[in-house]
Amino acid sequence: MYEPSDEELKPWLLLNLVPGLGPRLTKALIEKFITPEAVLCASVQALSEIPHLGFTTATKLYDSFKKFNPDQELSSMRAHGVKALLLNKPDYPESLKTIWDPPSVLYLKGEILPGDGKAVAIVGSRSCTEYGKKMARRLAKGLAMAGYTIVSGLARGIDGEAHRGALEAGGRTIAVLAGGLSKIYPPEHAGLALEIIKAGAIVSEATVLQAPLPGMFPARNRIISGMSKAIILVEAAEKSGALVTAVHASEQGRPVLAVPGSVESSASGGTNSLIRKGAILIRDVDDVLQELKDWAPSFTQKLLPGISAEVTPPSVPENLDEAETKIWQALANSECNMDELIRTSGQNAGVVAGKLLGMEMKRIIKRLPGSRFAIC
Repeated sequence: MYEPSDEELKPWLLLNLVPGLGPRLTKALIEKFITPEAVLCASVQALSEIPHLGFTTATKLYDSFKKFNPDQELSSMRAHGVKALLLNKPDYPESLKTIWDPPSVLYLKGEILPGDGKAVAIVGSRSCTEYGKKMARRLAKGLAMAGYTIVSGLARGIDGEAHRGALEAGGRTIAVLAGGLSKIYPPEHAGLALEIIKAGAIVSEATVLQAPLPGMFPARNRIISGMSKAIILVEAAEKSGALVTAVHASEQGRPVLAVPGSVESSASGGTNSLIRKGAILIRDVDDVLQELKDWAPSFTQKLLPGISAEVTPPSVPENLDEAETKIWQALANSECNMDELIRTSGQNAGVVAGKLLGMEMKRIIKRLPGSRFAIC
């Protein structure tokens, strides 16, 4: 694994320390200025030219760049045995680079290998039944034996069982934490975390000493799905935080799979509802492997010389509302990204994101690499 020097790390760590400078804005700054060093040297006027930034925010950023010092963060990393992967380096997880808002710095203990690109996320409720625990462990063990790395969030309940199943199979597993890596949360999983470090890694975008806060868990979930080829939900209630991971997965173009549960069990209310909305029902490891095979990238079929293909224009699906119809018509003409669909439909981002999720789960549209969309 490539380990950046302190001089390489410092500008990235400084950007990561600035309050309010999230991953999307950091990505936009790097796209404009190319390097973090150039961002830190930019004038207020140059910073204000970033779309939606504005002069006032640019001034605050400029002042913050002069205020923070990354040396303390470097010391904390050394004290706790934490390394870092940088967004512009080749050893940064490729699948995570493709999401809208990848972490600019991914802190880790352990090691991420090229083979970890073949990963599946398994998540679910903290308050789960014995059925949920059994299914999570069984699926993780089977997928690990099939060569997949298991990604989860080290939480109580389903997450912990998923990690344990992968370890039992002698496979690899990656835990994504919401807080910094100086202290494991929940504390009772400290021993499990040590096992995971030996057979994979624990990672986080949070600074080393940052305590986990409630609002950090939904953001953490986008990394879980972003590092995976597919996400499996095992036993999630109607308002489970694990369902947020399913939304992130759908936005990132990852297939969402769900284990069904009893209709009389509130613990499976969320997963059953997700299946009803279009998530893929899976019963065992064989079902998962079949779906992963079906979702593998397809290759354009070449025609023999002198043979032409007759293309039939697609027809509008039934039962679409006005906003969905506009989205579908735009995609019938060409692939589009989120911004293009917002302009075409005349709806705000929240409405369009919701419509896209519903249409994708109904297999009307599909997501492509680079967060673009096309009709199925």
